[in-house]
Amino acid sequence: MKKRRKNKKRMIELNGDIKYTACGEWFPEVYPAYRSKKWSRGDEDPLGTEMRLFCACGRWAFNRLMEGCSREKLKQEGQRVFGLNSRYCDDAILKARAVIESQKELLALEIEDTGTKLARAKKKYRWAAKDLDKAIKANDPARIEKAKRILHGRKARVKKLEDKLAELQDHETNGTIPKVIFGGRSLWRQVCRGKAGREEWRDARQNRLYARGDETKGGNPNMKVAYQEGRFTLAVTISHLSEQKGADSKGRPIMTRAPRVEGELWLPEKHRLKVWGLLLSGAPYNVELIRGRDGRYRVHIAFTMTAPELATDPNRGYLGIDTNPDGVALANVNYSGQPEPWPEGFIVPYPKALHKFAGEFQVIVHPNGFLYIKMPELAYSRSFRRAYLIGVLARVVVDIAKTLGKPIAIEDLGFGKDRLDTHKKFNRMAANFPYRKITEAVARKACKEGVGVKPVRPAHTSTIGYWKYMERYGVTIHHAAALVIARRAIGFKERITKELKQKIQAVIESLNQKANSLPGEGKGMTRKVKQQIKRLGEKVSVHNGLDRYKQESFYSAWHDLKELALSSR
Repeated sequence: MKKRRKNKKRMIELNGDIKYTACGEWFPEVYPAYRSKKWSRGDEDPLGTEMRLFCACGRWAFNRLMEGCSREKLKQEGQRVFGLNSRYCDDAILKARAVIESQKELLALEIEDTGTKLARAKKKYRWAAKDLDKAIKANDPARIEKAKRILHGRKARVKKLEDKLAELQDHETNGTIPKVIFGGRSLWRQVCRGKAGREEWRDARQNRLYARGDETKGGNPNMKVAYQEGRFTLAVTISHLSEQKGADSKGRPIMTRAPRVEGELWLPEKHRLKVWGLLLSGAPYNVELIRGRDGRYRVHIAFTMTAPELATDPNRGYLGIDTNPDGVALANVNYSGQPEPWPEGFIVPYPKALHKFAGEFQVIVHPNGFLYIKMPELAYSRSFRRAYLIGVLARVVVDIAKTLGKPIAIEDLGFGKDRLDTHKKFNRMAANFPYRKITEAVARKACKEGVGVKPVRPAHTSTIGYWKYMERYGVTIHHAAALVIARRAIGFKERITKELKQKIQAVIESLNQKANSLPGEGKGMTRKVKQQIKRLGEKVSVHNGLDRYKQESFYSAWHDLKELALSSR
């Protein structure tokens, strides 16, 4: 119990407020009867004019902030230059400031990533130079030509990374940031190459409107969500159509009431109850309106809500989850670290929305507390389809954990940019493997449903499960890995079994016999391989207190030893 209490601190906290975003679609119906001769252009409607002015104000504020202007000065000047009200101007300035701050944070990360990639590229360049020297000594024209091509490519890679790192370090020294392209860098490149038109580029730079919430003014004064006659509505203020009718005692302009564009707001069923409760509470909410290339208006409503109370108890055990490219393996583990059979009458919740083909959602249940949820499409489907399937998978996993009353134990893995400059095969796997999306989806859904989530170290969970639990419980390696993950979340440490010690000793003896029977520099085992056998054998030797080694070090050495035994047959 002491170990469990110690590791309980790493449980993801669910107390306090969590951020929630409801996505919907808006259908404007009622427009103002007149347009501004000063601000409108051509045949654009008042809403399009307001979005264009807001985006222009954001770009203008970004440039002025980079020059060192203050927020208050920009707020007053922005109202005069763009005709927006004070809240819209302030929102545009805050969005521009957020872009600058995020770019500064990303700059440090980019410098670190580029430095790591440069070190790897230089190492590969040295390897290529050695290969070229060996080819020249062997006087092999084909190998020399191939080595020269590889060396040339890796030299160019090193030069490119050195230039990029120097540029990023100059930005850091001077307190500047890399160039920001509003509208998207990829779209701008398409415009430069003639693959996209100027009209599409303009639409991408003037396609959104944002308004912060205010609790003292009914939630959001500029973009107001309401519930009327059994439907949600959204009213967007068109501030550039208001006119000055005087000034107050402090010289501030007094404006006429700005008209609004109103229309129905469609929300998915899963968001309606939460948004309705938000409107009843009068809490503030942020609204961002985005016009897509198809002319449809998407709405993002962001607000904070109180996290639900935990519906799971770690003292009952954990639901271990091992993520794979085509699904997840689950292990129902009790507080003593042993797999627990599924409760009587337990049924995996089947998502009714899936109806594409028969094998779209496969569940393989083992009565001793293991199951595998397989979605073959995860390995090859398009991004939007994969995102939907991941959401469905996360919901099923969280519902199972909530039914059992146990928190979820999951590996704290992350590929990120570490996969770059390593190996082509691993790069392809890591790029297609939706691991991070699955773990994030599970964590988000669990947070909303009051299910605890505990990330654990991922080192050698599959190897430990393979040698300790796969044969014992008659399950696959993925189920065994899920069991190890759950046991690690509880706080157990995996000791080395006697059976595994005997297997290790047999492998070491076999390798030593083969190493002693072959010449040191012959075609069989080279001297380097012999030294590797000796080193690994000493590291996992059963005569030197095997349990004193950390489990990661032991299983890593045992994995290398096993691979060496297979390759030397």
